[in-house]
Amino acid sequence: MARKANTGSASGTAGAENPGRLKQIALTYKMTRRVDSKVGLVVAGVGIVVFGVLLAIGFAIGHPIYAGILGFVLAFLAMAIVFGRRAERAAFGQMEGQPGAAAAVLENVGRGWTVTPAVAMNRSQDVVHRAVGKAGIVLVGEGNPNRLRGLLAAEKKRMARTVADAPVHDIVVGDGEDQVPLKKLRTTLLKLPRVLPGAQVTAVNDRLRALGDLMSNMPVPKGPMPKGMRMPKGGGKTR
Repeated sequence: MARKANTGSASGTAGAENPGRLKQIALTYKMTRRVDSKVGLVVAGVGIVVFGVLLAIGFAIGHPIYAGILGFVLAFLAMAIVFGRRAERAAFGQMEGQPGAAAAVLENVGRGWTVTPAVAMNRSQDVVHRAVGKAGIVLVGEGNPNRLRGLLAAEKKRMARTVADAPVHDIVVGDGEDQVPLKKLRTTLLKLPRVLPGAQVTAVNDRLRALGDLMSNMPVPKGPMPKGMRMPKGGGKTR
């Protein structure tokens, strides 16, 4: 009896996960279609062409059933790849130019990176984010390139005494000369040479954490807290 109950529970969990995934795919498709109205036609076209080619080859060699099954699998795979790329392109298109877009990309760069958004900012809301990994320290600026030069230089100077032994890279997000487009930010980070061992990465993170960031360095007003005012939540996010 107990064995049957466990099987039913596992089936219920799997059944709950599948609708969730299908709903997520449908939501992604709707969001992509708002930006890319031809996504449905392109994905369907890719599937039909791949399946048709494999099926034609199957008839030519005398094995249409086997080729049809293989064509169906490859068509589904091709459709998934094309849809994923167009959905990613649409997502970046919506994010581009929005405040905090670079931070959102950094948060999804992958394991092995510690990301602290908005370690530096000026009155014009040009902002610098920090990512630490085996490539060293990467400062990512978004905003006006001319103003960011000073902001990045000041952040490097602030870190110099604390982490002088770690390489520091700076990236300005944008489409201009010597800038990195938002859609290529993650790839650019992952292509950086890995020069620090894991233990040193941890040590660098600890020293930077002790140095503080924009939120932890904000002055706290003295005296009683005004009614209705809330303290800001923690600063950096560690993965």
